[in-house]
Amino acid sequence: MIGDSVRLKTAALLVLLGLLTMLAGIGQLTFWAPAETVTASTPGDTKASPLTVIDQELIARHDGPVKIKIQGEGNFIVATGRPGDVDAWVGNTAHTTVKGVSEDQKSLEVESADGEPTAPSPVGSDLWVNTEDASGELDYTWNPPAEGEWSLLVASDGTQPAPSSISMTFPNNATTPWAVPLIVLGIIIILVGAALPFVAKAISNRRHDDDTHGGGEGQTTALPVTPADDAAKRRGAGAEGSTLRISAVAAATVAVLVGGTAVAAHATTTPSPSASASAGDDAARPVMLESQLQRILEQVASTVDAADAAKDAAKLAPRVDKMELEVRTQNYKIRSAVSAYEARMPVRATKLQSSVISTKTDWPRTVFALTQGDGNVVPQVLTLVQLSPRENYKLWGTAPLQPGTNFPSFPVPRDGTAPVSADDKTGLAYSGNEALGILGEMLTTPDSPNRSKLADGQSSPYIAGALTYQADTVKNGTSANFKFSHTPVNNQTVVLRTADGGALVVGRLNFAFEGTPKAAGDKLILEDDSAVFAGGKETTTGMVLNFAESVAIYIPPAGSSDPMRLVAATRGLVGASFK
Repeated sequence: MIGDSVRLKTAALLVLLGLLTMLAGIGQLTFWAPAETVTASTPGDTKASPLTVIDQELIARHDGPVKIKIQGEGNFIVATGRPGDVDAWVGNTAHTTVKGVSEDQKSLEVESADGEPTAPSPVGSDLWVNTEDASGELDYTWNPPAEGEWSLLVASDGTQPAPSSISMTFPNNATTPWAVPLIVLGIIIILVGAALPFVAKAISNRRHDDDTHGGGEGQTTALPVTPADDAAKRRGAGAEGSTLRISAVAAATVAVLVGGTAVAAHATTTPSPSASASAGDDAARPVMLESQLQRILEQVASTVDAADAAKDAAKLAPRVDKMELEVRTQNYKIRSAVSAYEARMPVRATKLQSSVISTKTDWPRTVFALTQGDGNVVPQVLTLVQLSPRENYKLWGTAPLQPGTNFPSFPVPRDGTAPVSADDKTGLAYSGNEALGILGEMLTTPDSPNRSKLADGQSSPYIAGALTYQADTVKNGTSANFKFSHTPVNNQTVVLRTADGGALVVGRLNFAFEGTPKAAGDKLILEDDSAVFAGGKETTTGMVLNFAESVAIYIPPAGSSDPMRLVAATRGLVGASFK
């Protein structure tokens, strides 16, 4: 009886110990569980700088949304951009970088860099995918706008200190690694405690049976061992088999205790978000999202519309440069003197039909866009170039699509494409400079030996029309000699590869139209538009008219038997003079 009492007390203690152990594990998953989120803030003595950068590794290190609270004086913005773009825009300006979280997850780690005391205002920069405007305080939920890595730039106007009082609330990555093991261990202890009286009684009964059937003193009775008995003895002696059976029961019980979900009691390794992002960023990405391009096109179109309406070239400066600036400036001069002169084709962004975006991360950067809208019966190819990080994209050229030409008749890459140097023909039938040279030669010399390299005639109405106009002018010029030349301007040539291995080259030709009287007393009469630049309408010594030609040519890949195709072209009068 004393033995039974001890066994019962021992069993009760084991059950109690098991319950306490199991409850400790459950507590770590419930009322002792760590908070779902953790908030970390920048130190109060963080150095003030004109710019504050929130590093991509910080906002990408936690799964789920990150809530950011920013406090500062006056107005400020939070801009989202690729890490390289943010770094390039910051440049040599003094700045503060929020780059990590302390081990106790209560403080944000910051790093200050000395440099130039001010920067231009980042408001309106084309580098940003989006911006948040605020005054005094901003509660901001970070969600990546697209795949890849992103950083945030916080700034006022570039001259005043940027807000540096920042707190970030992350999903808590703290774990409870002992929760499940404690629950499993508690269940095992409970099962052992509950089974102890029955096991002890069975052993006692077995011993009693042995004593009862053991025979007299000095006698030994050998009992036959059956295969089943032998297996049972092996199972009883093998601790591993017994443990496996108990663990199976325990796992089933755990599934019930923690809400019907079996929890694996082992560690799993999850790749860090930053590591995953880095792997994805090995591939080249377009330098802008389509939403950025659409916003830029709308701003360009608005700028051009305002300048066209006012005939004021100064209004073009923020968004127009190179050939397009020259052509529109001269167009305004002519229209101011000759009311009937036709305006330049407007720029429209309401319908973005296609685009070719560079993946080149350094500068200059180039984008081709095919757009159409009110006032543009024919879609036109727009060439946009960004010369440096702190400059916005500017319109370098516009050219209407050739009749019967479908811009994506060659594969247009949707995920960005690599730029090509204008003199590089690697993988191409011709380099960009060669393509422009062949076009210029064909327009200048009708019987050019290279004319088979570029589709002409009905395939290119612009080429056919130019050659016909020049031939008719010579034929009808009984009192004057005429000469024509189309010369490439190589420093305005941009080339982007197409998905089929070919390329699209956009550039400028200078078209010079010279006329000289054949005999003394012969006169050349200029049209009203040319007279605006020449300063008169008649000359007996000769004249030169200058046009800028904007062209886009498709170059097939190396080894192709197809000729090049003129995709888009136009010209504008930019000058005239007497000899």
